[in-house]
Amino acid sequence: MVGFKNRYLVMEIFLDPNKDLMVDDPIIVTQFNVSKAVKDSILVNFGECGLASSLGSLQVKYVNPITKLCIIRTSREEYQKVWAAITMVRSIGNCPVLFNLLDLSGSIKACKDAALKCEEAKFEQHKLSLGARHIDALNQQMHNYLVKIKVLEH
Repeated sequence: MVGFKNRYLVMEIFLDPNKDLMVDDPIIVTQFNVSKAVKDSILVNFGECGLASSLGSLQVKYVNPITKLCIIRTSREEYQKVWAAITMVRSIGNCPVLFNLLDLSGSIKACKDAALKCEEAKFEQHKLSLGARHIDALNQQMHNYLVKIKVLEH
């Protein structure tokens, strides 16, 4: 018997690209918010049948509100539909957003490796933009998010 085949999408979220990024973000990116936006986009663009076929395996596995990185799992048969719907997401709540695909992989291990690499680079960039403020608390939060990625499983 063959196991269930998944695809993992490592996505970067850009919040309101027309506003200054140094101002506090108007919305906190959570698994619920991202999942709702993706499901709404699938419903609008592919209808109820498209949503029903995607829901069986669609899951937002990880979201980091600091670096705006997320991991989305979907079935191998439905990943192109989910990817297209994610591309068409224009807002989360009332905040305009853009999604950028950083990595597409077929295993959770490859996905974790790509996500860790992206997280570390984005975290260093975020630290530089903040300067010397709140570095200790930020380091602890970031460490917690990196641990969450390392313990991800199917």
